[in-house]
Amino acid sequence: MQITFLGHASLLIKIGNNTILVDPFISGNEKTVGIIDIKDLKPDYILVTHAHQDHILDVEVIAKNTGALIVSNYEIATYYENKGYKVHPMNHGGNWTFDFGNLKYVNAVHTSSFPDGSYGGQPGGFVLSAEDKHIYIAGDTALTMDMKLIPLTTKLNLAILPIGDNFTMGIDDAILASDFVECKNILGYHYDTFGYIEIDQDRAIQKFTKADKKLHLLKIGKSITI
Repeated sequence: MQITFLGHASLLIKIGNNTILVDPFISGNEKTVGIIDIKDLKPDYILVTHAHQDHILDVEVIAKNTGALIVSNYEIATYYENKGYKVHPMNHGGNWTFDFGNLKYVNAVHTSSFPDGSYGGQPGGFVLSAEDKHIYIAGDTALTMDMKLIPLTTKLNLAILPIGDNFTMGIDDAILASDFVECKNILGYHYDTFGYIEIDQDRAIQKFTKADKKLHLLKIGKSITI
């Protein structure tokens, strides 16, 4: 399973012959200019954690170009289905097996509305299980006790956690989150895109190391394989 960081909270995950795009906010992110072109992205699936613009900006263009299946909560899926896109609706605690593996939609504590003010349902994250590997994609979330439920059924190989603070968890809460999900291997995201969420990367890595955990901070376009 290869995971490529596309900036902000956008990820490209390759599993066998399938490609999964998570929360595409690329064309509006000045940090991706000259590195990522949405025309080059050919996902089979698009996972959407919530409806904020910095997570859905490129969903429609990419889905239109590729025919990708949009997977999200019921309200977000219905929003896109009404526009003619292929969707698969989920809700908290639900599992579904796709051809690449299994997804479970899990809780997140955040808000969720579309740029036009439409209701985006309750935000969430995903536990993705494929090729005998398990990853937690937290989405935008605060630290929550519900994270402790994940290791009761799933031994994670990687936890993808927001670390930018202000709108989500910061570094210290993300370290606690890694304790809650019982995973020492962390990919940080949702940081440094704009002023509110800029971090000291070296200090963040040092704090995770001191807590006996590995924090990966990938440059845009770079990948990690698990």
